Amino acid sequence: MTSRAPKTWLTACLLAVSTTVALAGCATSDPTSSGGDAAEGDAIIVGSFAFPESEILGEIYAQALEAEGFDVSTKFNIGPRQQTIPALQDGSINLIPEYNGNLLAYYDTAYEERTTEDVDAALPDAVGADDLQVLDSAAAEDKDAYVVTKKTAEDNDLTAIGDLKALEPFSLASNPQFGELGYGIPGLRDVYGVGVDAGQVTFVPYEDFGGPDTVQALVDGTVQVADIYTTSPAIKAEDLVVLEDPENMISAQNVIPLLSKDIYTDKLAEVLNAISAKLTTDDLIDLRERVEGDEKASAATAAEEWLTAAGLLDK
Repeated sequence: MTSRAPKTWLTACLLAVSTTVALAGCATSDPTSSGGDAAEGDAIIVGSFAFPESEILGEIYAQALEAEGFDVSTKFNIGPRQQTIPALQDGSINLIPEYNGNLLAYYDTAYEERTTEDVDAALPDAVGADDLQVLDSAAAEDKDAYVVTKKTAEDNDLTAIGDLKALEPFSLASNPQFGELGYGIPGLRDVYGVGVDAGQVTFVPYEDFGGPDTVQALVDGTVQVADIYTTSPAIKAEDLVVLEDPENMISAQNVIPLLSKDIYTDKLAEVLNAISAKLTTDDLIDLRERVEGDEKASAATAAEEWLTAAGLLDK
């Protein structure tokens, strides 16, 4: 998996535009093969960002829609929002799995909404300016999280971010920008009262954005706390503990379908909303582990088997 910029409102707008757009298309399948009537409206072209989780989600959307008779093709691994939003605008794609907080940040870098409900409520007007719309968001979230080992949590009675006060002094690993972000070191101090006194929190920067180096530093005790994304397979593999964020310091990043208004139908909404109703963060961890771990399953295979297990695809 390529390194990813942190999923927050402040950094989303700083994500650099890549110079190359990789478009991997697949042939449009016969909509009659599912046994249902072809759906009304334009053909559906599902896109994705350039990392495995997004491609898996794109496959889930595409396969579920195809099974319901929609004319579906895919263009995956496009790049960041500076490329996916224009692709939606010019019709290169017309549907993509998004993350609600970062999507809102694209349109309003100073947004103050933090909960899933508040972010979702603000999105229709924001994306509507580009003739786009969102459907229901999933419980599944891929967001920054303060993470500790199970032993550290048990030894210090840690369940929430504010409990880190009892761990002081401690070292914290994250991406280099973390020292200045509102959900990072300043947020620890201002929102949760952690690290108020000098020297109580030592920041140790890692360039892999919650990747293997960051995880290893946490597991081997180089640091006691780390910023790791909530869908990282390492959370289950290493039996790590994600600390709760009762003050919503880190904004919601729920998976949510973003689509062009001109392809909307009630049937399309029914199919995608059914996916959102089933998809959990644990599902994303398991799907990523299958694709990125030792199994090396294809995104298409992982998506098909998840849909089948969820009762959303007949076999």
